[in-house]
Amino acid sequence: MTLRGRDLISVRDLSREEIEEVLASARKMIPYAEGTKVMHPLANKIVAMAFFEPSTRTRLSFESAVQRLGGTCVTIADASVTSMRKGESLHDTIRMLSSYADAIVIRHPSEGSARLAARASDRPVVNAGDGAGQHPTQTLLDLATMQEAFGTLSGLKVVLLGDLKFGRTVHSLAQALALFGCEVVLSSPPSLALPDQARRRLRQSGARVTDEEDVRRAMKDADVLYVTRIQKERFGDLAEYEKVAGSYRIDAALLQDAKPRLIVMHPLPRAGEIAPDVDGTTHAAYFRQSFLAVPVRMALLDAILGGPRRGAG
Repeated sequence: MTLRGRDLISVRDLSREEIEEVLASARKMIPYAEGTKVMHPLANKIVAMAFFEPSTRTRLSFESAVQRLGGTCVTIADASVTSMRKGESLHDTIRMLSSYADAIVIRHPSEGSARLAARASDRPVVNAGDGAGQHPTQTLLDLATMQEAFGTLSGLKVVLLGDLKFGRTVHSLAQALALFGCEVVLSSPPSLALPDQARRRLRQSGARVTDEEDVRRAMKDADVLYVTRIQKERFGDLAEYEKVAGSYRIDAALLQDAKPRLIVMHPLPRAGEIAPDVDGTTHAAYFRQSFLAVPVRMALLDAILGGPRRGAG
């Protein structure tokens, strides 16, 4: 694979062919992610987890991926206990980390921080979310979930629902869907619509893009309903958040009119936008989506850092 030694900051750093290679590798990684097979291509490798913003699934799935591949992690899980509290710059922190590890995975609340980290580091940097910017590895596991459900990515109709303004997961995912000729339906409160720049980039990529604020109409004939949380932490004004909080809720009754094979996805955590009664339906794919984070991130780390296989079997 052509990713060895490379940074991954945006989904735009990957071609369609490279995405397909990662997804193919991820499918082979599933038994290793489940622990039924063992391989250690990252033996003697250290990956630094630089998480300056809260995370559960992303950080733990990355750490699990490294350990399943035989590597080890050094982790920053709370920025308040680092020297950044003393005034150290992000540049200097990353420069220091790059001397301690073979790769760096970074999450930071500021858009553009991952790109800055890549410039500061002489080791590969993987963006695990930079503010309202990009989340490319989430996109890879989202695509893996869709591909597993439908056997293909080409031509799917995907509804992106919720916070499309600040939602870095949908910013990344929409760009990737364009590469596969998907139809993208944007559904959000007007104040949380997809930014104009992202919309133009989608259309320039040849994507079929429509807008439909009404959820029921948006999901008509859809293959995927991708639900996102309205992110309270992205609002500078609490009053503005309260205007849109609770704008939509997906429940089992709403899904009765959906295509039988429709899957409901969510990058998680959810905060009331998907009712618990959806969990028991055949539409619920978000917990499988969460698991697939491990084999997908294993495949990516193996592509960037992996050496000769040891202990495979």
